[in-house]
Amino acid sequence: YDSNSGGELEIQRTMLELLNQLDGFDSRGDVKVIMATNRIDILDSALIRPGRIYRKIEFPLPDEKTRRMMFKIDTDRTTLADDVNLEELIMAKDDLSGADSKAICTESGLMALRERRMKVKNEDFRKSKEAGMFYLFD
Repeated sequence: YDSNSGGELEIQRTMLELLNQLDGFDSRGDVKVIMATNRIDILDSALIRPGRIYRKIEFPLPDEKTRRMMFKIDTDRTTLADDVNLEELIMAKDDLSGADSKAICTESGLMALRERRMKVKNEDFRKSKEAGMFYLFD
């Protein structure tokens, strides 16, 4: 943590407390901790070092078939405009998780609502995806 901003200091304090709690569980032996993340690549290495985390189970990002099912489910109750091409999202080489798919579809619907439209346009999906990617890598 290089920054001394208030937010960064709070993150650092929270991380230190979490690490202390995890280390304290070891002596009890009767506490199991389960963690889940979509972004293991941004976790602090102190959190996931051997001795704190004994087993890692990876659920890979969805393949094309699974992405197709996810977008179908996430848009099932949405009225789509004729220009919507979900295949663009499905076939994109981006690393989209199930949570990303849901967020893109939800935000696209909200964009249509904000503009008082009854149908979600392809542009809504494009903007939602771009906004989501900006957030993920900010």
